Amino acid sequence: MVNLTLPAGARDLLPLDVAQKQWIETRLQSVFQAWGYHCIITPTLEHLETLTVGGAVKLESVIQVDGSNSEILGLRPELTASIARAYASRLGKVSSPQRLYYNDNVFRKLPSSNRQQEYYQSGVELLGGAGLLADGEILVLLAKCLESINLNNWQMVIGDVGLTTALLDIFPLECRQKIRSCLADLDRVCLLNLAIPDNLKTQALDLFDLRGKPQEVLERMLSLKWIDHLDAGISYLKSLIELLKDTFPVAPVLDLSLVPIYDYYTGIVFEVVSGNYVIAQGGRYDRLLGLYNSQGTNHPSIGFCLNLEDLHKVLAPTLPNQIKASEWLVVAIAPDAIKNTFTYAADLRSKYGVAVEIELEFRDRSEVMAYGRSRGIKQVAWISESGILGSENL
Repeated sequence: MVNLTLPAGARDLLPLDVAQKQWIETRLQSVFQAWGYHCIITPTLEHLETLTVGGAVKLESVIQVDGSNSEILGLRPELTASIARAYASRLGKVSSPQRLYYNDNVFRKLPSSNRQQEYYQSGVELLGGAGLLADGEILVLLAKCLESINLNNWQMVIGDVGLTTALLDIFPLECRQKIRSCLADLDRVCLLNLAIPDNLKTQALDLFDLRGKPQEVLERMLSLKWIDHLDAGISYLKSLIELLKDTFPVAPVLDLSLVPIYDYYTGIVFEVVSGNYVIAQGGRYDRLLGLYNSQGTNHPSIGFCLNLEDLHKVLAPTLPNQIKASEWLVVAIAPDAIKNTFTYAADLRSKYGVAVEIELEFRDRSEVMAYGRSRGIKQVAWISESGILGSENL
């Protein structure tokens, strides 16, 4: 007997799910296009080495597939690496920057087999853009995307991988990763229990506390005597926060312990949180494209993705709760009226650009009318061999 259950981590999207997903995507795409971004589609399958080159994407997160000629392929776990691969050799030949957006699915291998493995994302990549203007564009664009779908209860958390890495470089190599893990997990107890000298523990706790209102965090950093070589990074964050003033419904949180899932980020990183969900994330990756061209040429780049499943959950109370009904139901009253029925339905679609259904059975009037009402159809047309007999509203 055929196994009708879905593979672990897979799910169906029924018509209402699709309509709600498209409601979100359509509004996001309108914003992307208004800002000059153009759609890109990359293949679902990539060579495994393309996805994992330079350790940018971890091998254990990739679902592997056997290809022809003994090729080892992988289902993309995110879109940035694929887009970087597509444009790495082109940016020297086309004008920069390149503004690209996508709506696509990604796949992630998860340790728990009952967890979801296929996800949908919408996002943008700004390739070849650097500095305050590029970073500001991406963060303001993300805010406008959330505004377009009527989401107001969200907060952005901003970090800086370059600055955090520079702060961690102060610590000896043998304890650096442990401190980084404690910061990433927000585990103060673990940090307190690390077997490291007291002076290093004090400095690590200073890092742990670099989270909160941007102005307070920046002032705290400037007050730390052992941080005396990062003035440029601190000044840049101050300028970025000032640029974003009044852009968000709630002031952003500055968090220098923010460590993203992928290792290719080099500058600012950010997450958007709504309720219990991380609905968006992104950051700057200035060295990723250099991994994909023979000259190793880097191009400063930044982007973000919106997690559509989590957005769907957050927006559920406000999303359309029914699929759009057809405008007309065209009914043949007898077999000899079938040809005229198809002709009349085609004329309605052509003339008015509306959805038209054809009644597939020769049922009595009451059954047809009950069916039409149950489907939310507005009008019924009755067709005979000689043409239309009449129409009525439901």
